[in-house]
Amino acid sequence: MAALLTRRRFTVDEYHQMAQAGIFSEDDRVELIKGEVVEMTPIGSSHAACVARLIALFTRAGSKGILWVQNPVHLSEHSEPEPDFALLQPRPDFYASGHPRPRDILLIIEVADASASYDRDVKIPIYAQAGIVEVWLIDLAKTCVEVYREPTSQGYERVQIVRRGERLTPQAFPQLEVTADEILG
Repeated sequence: MAALLTRRRFTVDEYHQMAQAGIFSEDDRVELIKGEVVEMTPIGSSHAACVARLIALFTRAGSKGILWVQNPVHLSEHSEPEPDFALLQPRPDFYASGHPRPRDILLIIEVADASASYDRDVKIPIYAQAGIVEVWLIDLAKTCVEVYREPTSQGYERVQIVRRGERLTPQAFPQLEVTADEILG
């Protein structure tokens, strides 16, 4: 007779306790997704260059938000992902008192070369359930930007594919217009 295996879901607090206890090192690339500790894919040079372009684009455009790069966001009791890029509501303490929560997040951007299907099928639905108003998935393999807006508990109501030669604007900053080419390089 086969034994039934059950999974143990962790809370964000337990996840932080594991890090404090030294179970994870500072070099471990992990995040908490739906209560499971998930190892993140390594960052390749195309991925890193795209994140650098995003930082430059949003900095040059004079974004009034806080640029939050590859840092945790606290979405729920069981999910604390580390998106590649987030644009946050300005706050004097720069979130030193706690990781940003959904109400603080103006835009999340995931950059994907090998992880596009995981980001699309796992992370983006979590962002929608948390009420993140806008998410961009930069699919480097397909050379496009997927823009997700109007979150519901079932996913995003509006999805737009932006290709080279086309422009996009974050909802929170309508004066900030960028092209897919500037993002994709």
